[in-house]
Amino acid sequence: IPPEVKRCAINLYDRGVLDLSEILDCVGFSERTFYRVLACWRETGDVIPHKYGLTTGHPRTMLYDDIDYLLCLVRHKPDYFLDELLFLLEENRFISVHYSTIMRELSRCNISLKKLRRIAKERCPFKRAAYVAAIGQYTPDQLGFIDETSKDDRTPGRRQGRAKKHYLHRLR
Repeated sequence: IPPEVKRCAINLYDRGVLDLSEILDCVGFSERTFYRVLACWRETGDVIPHKYGLTTGHPRTMLYDDIDYLLCLVRHKPDYFLDELLFLLEENRFISVHYSTIMRELSRCNISLKKLRRIAKERCPFKRAAYVAAIGQYTPDQLGFIDETSKDDRTPGRRQGRAKKHYLHRLR
């Protein structure tokens, strides 16, 4: 039944122009259908029930403000682990969600996991030359080196962080 016909039937009924039986004869649908359309009109302001929006599916755990807070955390420190983000959401926003929920919301906001690149804090050629001169007095047998990246989780540098996804756009 076209929505215009439904609206006309409701207008005729509300204004008392025709009796309900005459309206139903004109438009050609049942009394039950008419009352269903009337209830939908009074409830939503439309004659067509919409099956999309906030009423279908499982309600989201994280609201807009929670997602905004999560994005602020990621912008502030892109190398947070998911368990750290989970802890901060519990402590500061008082919501308890699963790791997968955080990952899904970040993905919906086009935030992906990227490899981080650390740049040396100091690149002074004079200090480098002084180091080469100082270390040059030792033989290779006297030197020992450790790999700082193999330290445990107290290592200050992390290998991955979160950033916005970038899409390549083709020129037309």
